[in-house]
Amino acid sequence: MNLKSILPLVLKAVPAIILLQTLFFKFSAAPESVYIFETLGLEPIGRIGIGILELIAAILLFIPKTTWLGAVLGLGLMVGAIVSHLTKLGVVVQNDGGTLFALALTTFVFCGILTWKHRHQIPIMNKLFV
Repeated sequence: MNLKSILPLVLKAVPAIILLQTLFFKFSAAPESVYIFETLGLEPIGRIGIGILELIAAILLFIPKTTWLGAVLGLGLMVGAIVSHLTKLGVVVQNDGGTLFALALTTFVFCGILTWKHRHQIPIMNKLFV
């Protein structure tokens, strides 16, 4: 395996792993997750709904024809997370040292790169970048 074959896998795996590892906390109603969504006024429907959307995004990232859709969905979800951190939650949530915020930023960057890389597959973008 060379860098050209590993890089696309890493670009998909990193955000997918981040999205998937948070699902346990969302779906098990872990206290940290409940706190976050209560603070945002979205508990429990928002916690479960966003968890489902994150699961869908992670799966879509690995299907070649839908990688772009998973990346766009991941971008949207992370914009919501980042804005929530910057406006209501704070960068540090319950003494996590900013880990959740850093993971949201990382996922945002990787999904942004994937979106750009697959922009020609996005119906509206395909018309803009012919």
